[in-house]
Amino acid sequence: MAGTVTVPGSSVPSTPLLKDELDIVIPTIRNLDFLEMWRPFFQPYHLIIVQDGDPTKTIKVPEGFDYELYNRNDINRILGPKASCISFKDSACRCFGYMVSKKKYIYTIDDDCFVAKDPTGKDINALEQHIKNLLSPSTPFFFNTLYDPYREGADFVRGYPFSLREGAHTAVSHGLWLNIPDYDAPTQMVKPRERNSRYVDAVMTIPKGTLFPMCGMNLAFDRELIGAAMYFGLMGDGQPIGRYDDMWAGWCVKVICDHLSLGVKTGLPYIWHSKASNPFVNLKKEYKGIFWQEDIIPFFQNVTIPKEHDTVQKCYIYLADQVKEKLGKIDPYFVKLADAMVTWIEAWDELNPSASAAAAENGKAK
Repeated sequence: MAGTVTVPGSSVPSTPLLKDELDIVIPTIRNLDFLEMWRPFFQPYHLIIVQDGDPTKTIKVPEGFDYELYNRNDINRILGPKASCISFKDSACRCFGYMVSKKKYIYTIDDDCFVAKDPTGKDINALEQHIKNLLSPSTPFFFNTLYDPYREGADFVRGYPFSLREGAHTAVSHGLWLNIPDYDAPTQMVKPRERNSRYVDAVMTIPKGTLFPMCGMNLAFDRELIGAAMYFGLMGDGQPIGRYDDMWAGWCVKVICDHLSLGVKTGLPYIWHSKASNPFVNLKKEYKGIFWQEDIIPFFQNVTIPKEHDTVQKCYIYLADQVKEKLGKIDPYFVKLADAMVTWIEAWDELNPSASAAAAENGKAK
C-alpha cells in the first residue's frame, strides 16, 4: 500500500538545497539498505519508492527517511486502465514516481549505486551537484570550449557570442558513474573486467541537434519544464525489448528540449555503480533494440516538431503520432508504444491538472 512515513532526522545539513522542491525517485525489488550510505545527503528529502515485481513482498526502508512507497497494486488503483502504460518487471516503472510527485525537481537513482569519491578522497554529494547543474543555465546553441561557463573558475571563451551568454533554462542534468560502466551487452561480453576509473571534472551542455544515450541511474530534471516527456516507455514483462527505457526517454526529451529551447547537461556528478548485470540476460533484453536503434536514431535525428506545438504535452503527442507512422513499419511494438505514449500524457494530465493548465497558458502567451 502507498504510505507516507516521516521520522525525525538525525544530524543532517541545516539548509539543504531545494529541500521542499525535490523528490528522490527510486525503483526497486529489494530492501533499500543502500540508503544508509546516502543518509547524509538524502535524509532531508522526500523519497518516492516504486516497488517492482511482487506487490506482496515487503520492502524495508532504513529508519529516518521520509518516503512514499508504491507497488503494482497502487499503480493499478491510481491509474485504472491507464496503468497499462507503466512497465512491469523493469526499472522503467520509476516514471510512475515522476507522475505522482508534486515537486518541481526530480532526482532518480538505482539501488546499486553508492556514494563515489572525488580524486581527493572526499565523498561526492551527487544530489547537490545535480541541483547546481539544474539551477544554472545551459548553452545549447553554441559550444563553450571551457565547458560550463557558469561554474566557478570558468567563463565564456573569446569568440563566444555575447547575445547567447544568458544561456537557456536547464531541463536535465545527466550524471555519470565510476566503477561499472553503462555498457550494452556485446561490449560487456568483450570487456568483462573493464572498470571506469576516470574522473573528469567537467559539466557540459549537449549541443542542440545532438542526441545522446541517457542513463536513468543518476539523473535529475526539472519536472515542471520537461517531466511530461520523461516517459520510460514499455519495457520488461510482456514486451519484446528491455534496457532501452531511459534511452527512449532521453531521445524524446532531447528532441523536445531542442524544440522548446531548453538545455541538457551531462558530466558531473559521479556515483559508484557497484554491480555489473548479467551480459547474457542483457543481450536477451537488448538484441532487438540493437537492430532497431539503427532506424530509431535517424528517426529522432530527422523528426521536426511544428512550431505551433509549444508545450511538452503537445510535442510529445506529436512524437507519438510520428512513432506510430514511421517506426510502426518496423515492428508492431512501436504502434503499441505510441499508444502508450498517448496514454502516459493522458494519465499525467489527470494527476497534474494545474500543471497542465499552466503549461497550456504559457504556450498561449508565447
